[in-house]
Formats: sequence, C-alpha cells, structure tokens
Amino acid sequence: MTAKPLFLFGILRHAPLFQAVSGISLAGEEAFLDDHAVQNAADPFGRVQDYPCIVASAGSAAPGILVWADGENRARLDYYEKIFHYVTRPVTVRTAAGTVDAEVYVISNVQGGSGKAWSLPDWEDFRGALNTKTAAMIMASRHEATPEQMAARYTMLASHAAAQVRASREEAPATRRRSADPSDVSVEARRHPYHWFFGVEETDLRFRRFSGGMSGAVNRAAFVMADAVTVLPYDPVRDLVLLVEQFRTGPYLRADRNPWTLECIAGRVDPTETPEQAARREALEEAGLDLKALLKIANYYPSPGAVTEYLYTYLAVTDLPDGTEGVHGLESEAEDIRTHCLPFDELMALIESGEVANGPLITSAYWLAGQRERLRAQSSA
Repeated sequence: MTAKPLFLFGILRHAPLFQAVSGISLAGEEAFLDDHAVQNAADPFGRVQDYPCIVASAGSAAPGILVWADGENRARLDYYEKIFHYVTRPVTVRTAAGTVDAEVYVISNVQGGSGKAWSLPDWEDFRGALNTKTAAMIMASRHEATPEQMAARYTMLASHAAAQVRASREEAPATRRRSADPSDVSVEARRHPYHWFFGVEETDLRFRRFSGGMSGAVNRAAFVMADAVTVLPYDPVRDLVLLVEQFRTGPYLRADRNPWTLECIAGRVDPTETPEQAARREALEEAGLDLKALLKIANYYPSPGAVTEYLYTYLAVTDLPDGTEGVHGLESEAEDIRTHCLPFDELMALIESGEVANGPLITSAYWLAGQRERLRAQSSA
C-alpha cells in the first residue's frame, strides 16, 4: 500500500537533514495546513525549546512542503521521528492544485506550543549543521538500536557530531606538516560496534604516503568522544590553585592502587555550547566558581593514536578565598567531587612525587609556571 504524502512543517524542510534521514533529495510542493501555526515547543515546565510543534490557531496557515516517500525511505523517516516521540496523524492540506489528504509528524508527549513563532532560518543557523551530522550518525547505525535506545544515545551522538562540526571550522595550520586534502584518505568500510557514553568506530582505509602514493588497506579503530574542556583556577594574589578530586574509572580498570585522582575542573562540551561556555558551566557545577575571563593554554589531542577527544585547556584568574573548598557535583550524574585550594609550589611538588598524574593538569601547571610572575605582577599593579 502506498503511503500518504507527508506534510513537513519543521526541521525536515532543511534539505541536507532530509537527505541524511530519508536517503533521498528533498523534493515536493508548497502546502499549507489551515487554522494551524508552527511554534517553538514548550517543555513540561513551560520553557521554550528550539524544536517546532504544530498547534491549532484559527485563521492562521502553517506553511510546509508536501513530499512523497515510500518503502525504505519512508521507514527511515519514521525511525528518525520516533526517536523524538513524533507520531503521524492525518491532515488535509491546501496546495495550489487543491486539497490533499496527507500525514504529519506531531509530538506525542509535548505540553504544547510556547506561543513563539518557530523560524526555520533561525534554526538552520543555530542547529542545521549539527543536526544533519547527528542524523547521519544515527542513520548509519539505525539497524543496531531501536528508536528508544537511540534516544538514550542522542545527546552523546550530538556531542560527537558537534566536535566534527567544530573541527571542520577551526584552523588547521600546516607550516611543517603535510597540507592535507580530502583525497589523501580513502575509506573503504566503516563500522560502529559500540555507541553509548563514547563510541568505537572501526574503519578500513587507505592514506597518502609521504612518497605520494596511497597506502595499502589498513584497519584502524578509535574511541569516538566528545570535545572537552579543562580549567585550572588560579588566584595570583594568594598564589593558590584549585584542584578537584574524584573517583575515576580509567585508573580503576587499570588496577591503579588509588583510583581517586587530582585534576583540573573538566567536562564535556555539550552539543549547543561553546568550549568557553562549557568551561564556565563546569566550574559552577564542580567547584561553585563563577568564572569570568579565561586564558587559553592550548588545544590538543591527548591521545591521537586511539581517541578522537580534543581538549580546550584554560587557566582562570580568580579569587580563591578561605571557604572555597567543599564537595560539589551533580547528583543526576552521580558526581562526588572534592575541591582543594593549595599553594602553587605544593602543586609542583605533587607533580614531582607522582601524586598528580593527570595530563591536562600537568600541562596547565607547567604553563602557569612560565606565566606566574607576569600574572602576579599584573594583579599587584
């Protein structure tokens, strides 16, 4: 049985997203759903969301596109929409040629519209590239998970996608190393054996050799992780740094005799925030600090041979008065984080003794060692 045409009023009108989800190019005709409007959805607490919903509105006409998608292409669209609790219902829309019976995706668990008119161009500027990249990841592994399972993975997949979007927009200087071209790497097969808090991606690929030819096919795998930030708060007046301490699974699984580690404030960059915003958010969550200016230390891959993680490392010049220490963290993430304020010289002694064995903290400490007198002098002035 041929499915009814779909009336698209929201994000699927973004042509790259539609193609990533359905597997076909976006093509259709202009249509309107009378006595309805497209608004930003509201969550159960009344907060405005960035995704759309369609609501009854006498005298209004919700604009959209009427498209036809059958078989596998329609199944792909239905799978994607179920992740976000969208279901179909029948509607009659108006086209230039007359009325047409169609179906529309509506949210099954939304409180309703927020009253704010939703804008596709605004959404495209803010979320278009991110959602398209995330959708491509979802559709590549749709046979491995139900829509409900994929919903649980969505935030981390979006974080992975945001990292790829961010990487594609950042400078990639090449004064000494090879100037890379997309044709320098050819992927023959790609597999995703695991996706959850992080992912594992396995590829069969060929890469450009320094002699100019392509390598033979090689198999490579990596942990796919979101970008992250680290922040070392420093009080130049008191010459104090703030460290956080928490249990870490990595050292525990390595059979480290003490899996509680001393670190910088750190955390993942959420899909729709900048690294600087993530740094300030994490400082509030992990240490109760409201940071202002951030000084860039470095951006880098801590383990590029096997991990996609990319770190944005900062130092924050701030006040660390008595009473700053405490226990923090989000209960929703089972965090149990203790903060320590200690003199800079003690931090360096802890690095020397091996009690500090955290790469970003060691990097930040040695950077601070080189900038410390300047920062103290500026503070005194």
